[in-house]
Amino acid sequence: MQSPLLDRFGRLHDNLRISVTDRCNIRCFYCMPEEGGQYAPKQEILSLDEIARFAGVAAGLGIRKVRITGGEPLVRKDLAKLIEKVIAIPGIEDVALTTNALLLGAQAKDLYDAGLRRLNIHLDTLDRERFRTITRRDELPRVLESIEIAQSLGFGPIKLNAVAVKGLNEDDILPMAHYGRERGIEVRFIEFMPLDHQGLWDQTQVLSMDQMLERLRAEFGPMHAMPDQDERAPATEFRYGDGKGSIGFIASVSKPFCLNCNRIRLTADGKLRYCLFAVEEMDVRALLRAGDDAGIETAIRENLMRKWIGHEIGTKNFVPPPRPMYAIGG
Repeated sequence: MQSPLLDRFGRLHDNLRISVTDRCNIRCFYCMPEEGGQYAPKQEILSLDEIARFAGVAAGLGIRKVRITGGEPLVRKDLAKLIEKVIAIPGIEDVALTTNALLLGAQAKDLYDAGLRRLNIHLDTLDRERFRTITRRDELPRVLESIEIAQSLGFGPIKLNAVAVKGLNEDDILPMAHYGRERGIEVRFIEFMPLDHQGLWDQTQVLSMDQMLERLRAEFGPMHAMPDQDERAPATEFRYGDGKGSIGFIASVSKPFCLNCNRIRLTADGKLRYCLFAVEEMDVRALLRAGDDAGIETAIRENLMRKWIGHEIGTKNFVPPPRPMYAIGG
């Protein structure tokens, strides 16, 4: 029997995030430059079979949850086939997809038929002009239509991920919350993190969880922390006092959850990462292409033993990752 996936601080890892592409069809300012960008050559991107093979090896070590990310994962051809393969892997209990939803409407039926149910949809605003400012694309109507299609097909739970930036989309907090309540969708506000790789992030732009909660309580009344929350989950969840839904916060800056982290990451070009903010990576692409499952197992364990205690955002010790968010995987 395999020993559990523990790091040197005793944290158990059962959650794998897989980026299937570093390409994206929008250009959010906090993730990508307006023009250009460096992408991995096509021959360096893992094939769907290689990704599924890695997930299978990881499942044998105790990985139980898989999240498919990008870039924008839906620009990857035949993604539904990969999801079907991953869902079928013995030991995998939960598969989810993070997407900006531009292509979701057209692919939702195939994804649903492949067995996918859980969706996290990236949406920072319901204001069309602000959406254009953030993403540099005028595609808000298509995103909202895709959400309706996904709900009509029966996807659930669906969560909306909104990056909150002070001075930019503060006014979207309440409309987003109302939108989620009306549709039975949990909105999760994400504190602005230094992942743009353009040096745009500044701590004064971080809209903290406590600041957002203050606005929400002024609008909706008491909000209560959800009981029995999974302490290893990235989001802190609250239920509205009237019982109509819940809301979440990923407070990576103001309330880091590193001590409870249970995630490892595989980039689209076959690099293993123990943290979103890691400054080092371990290459497993060659092992995958050699069919060396034992070597992959060893690499996963060795990578975890290098895992640090936490990212230290906002301190003098923080070093931003050498790759931008779209190249790492959401």
